[in-house]
Amino acid sequence: MDKELVIVIDFGGQYNQLVARRVRECNVYCEIYSYKTELEKIKAMAPKGIILTGGPSSCYEEGAATCSEELFKLGIPVLGLCYGAQLMSHMLGGRVERAEVREYGKTEVKVDRTSALFSDVSENTICWMSHFDYISKEAPGFRIVASTKNCPVAAAECVERGLYAIQFHPEVLHTLEGSKMLYNFVRNICGCTGDWKMEAFVEEAVNSIREKVGSGKVLCALSGGVDSSVAAVLLSKAVGEQLTCVFVDHGLLRKNEGDEVEEVFGSEGNYDLNFIRVNAQERFYGRLAGVTEPESKRKIIGEEFIRVFEEEAKKIGAVDFLVQGTIYPDVVESGLGGESSVIKSHHNVGGLPDYVDFKEIIEPLRNLFKDEVRRVGLELGIPEKLVYRQPFPGPGLGIRIIGEVTAEKVKIVQDADAIYREEIADAGLDKSINQYFAALTNMKSVGVMGDERTYDYAIALRAVNTIDFMTAESAQIPYEVLQKVTSRIINEVGHVNRVLYDITSKPPGTIEFE
Repeated sequence: MDKELVIVIDFGGQYNQLVARRVRECNVYCEIYSYKTELEKIKAMAPKGIILTGGPSSCYEEGAATCSEELFKLGIPVLGLCYGAQLMSHMLGGRVERAEVREYGKTEVKVDRTSALFSDVSENTICWMSHFDYISKEAPGFRIVASTKNCPVAAAECVERGLYAIQFHPEVLHTLEGSKMLYNFVRNICGCTGDWKMEAFVEEAVNSIREKVGSGKVLCALSGGVDSSVAAVLLSKAVGEQLTCVFVDHGLLRKNEGDEVEEVFGSEGNYDLNFIRVNAQERFYGRLAGVTEPESKRKIIGEEFIRVFEEEAKKIGAVDFLVQGTIYPDVVESGLGGESSVIKSHHNVGGLPDYVDFKEIIEPLRNLFKDEVRRVGLELGIPEKLVYRQPFPGPGLGIRIIGEVTAEKVKIVQDADAIYREEIADAGLDKSINQYFAALTNMKSVGVMGDERTYDYAIALRAVNTIDFMTAESAQIPYEVLQKVTSRIINEVGHVNRVLYDITSKPPGTIEFE
């Protein structure tokens, strides 16, 4: 797609996806690349702007992540954030040192509003600091445009060269006016017009898919989740009867979800899809027997999915393409984008086996964040009820059951999760909490029920609030709601005698348990 591009150069910071996400909020397309990306490749992409992310190192240490000094001579505006700001200053003749007092958390920053970066930003604004090192002396040709009590160079700029350095993190929500700052950079300084729109994406994606597929046959992996549902409808719009959607019920879905998916996409539904349901519960349970390691479970489930699809493809004749609902966070968290380490392999990315019996895999949503996928869904006319349903991982309950997966454990977590979701909805909290679910821990504990000693499982409840699923805070559910959920689960779900509530944020935790 011929569109404006801003690239994020990743130095190993935890917020690389969030930076890209914030840029896209400005209707500007953005992708993440490792700091090891060759300069010639960057030049060939012709980005309108470059953003350098944070990172875990000190820029003056031997072997620290770095970039070519030529990057700052391309005539392309460059914005350095945190480590990126320090690296820019260090390479261009400034001084970076270990701070006597570490700044971490919300900090009041005084900004110079004559800087294009801080147009329409309050003179004293709250920003999120997280650094041991600091810029003690700005580089020659730069002027200081922001400072704090402990950080004399909170931001600096060299307008003539299009270089900007910010010591704090404008991409996180804790920086109250961070979105304005990034908007100022990509729209005003870089001169982007904002041509990244979902209606344009849909039209381009449909045309691209038609051209790629030609007269070939397509098999779509339909789980009923948001990503695969949007991918299926997008493919249906593009190639019509050339598409067959296979829904594999691996026995790791939420309670009654298999029937709900068939009701929506099957012969009685509103979509013109060739829908096939494969009930493969026992097959998956057999493959997972005795397996406790999370990554092993993910890869087994991913591989078994592909094997089932291959078998179904042979039944319907020659199939040329397989469609999957991979989205951008899947790609980056699997270590395939930027410089961040592998957080977890994803069913749609890292879980694929080496041999796949299809000509090619089509991933039409691969470059989109979750909220962008939802906007595509609405653009395609998919009902809001489907578009805004709870996120659900590809491996399903396989990673919400800690340890070995068995049919008995699946039923326990399905029943507990159904009660939890029902009570959240009854309390009117389902629209305000971004994701919530029950997980089955591998812990058993002593309890007392009906004057008898029990030794049963503990259920963990999870609920988070987030905008982008890159960072998240635990939701503050009213205590009386948690009490009611706990009482119902213990009374109605067999083999459970304890309920826990997880208040861990992301980071340091992830939203899912495994």
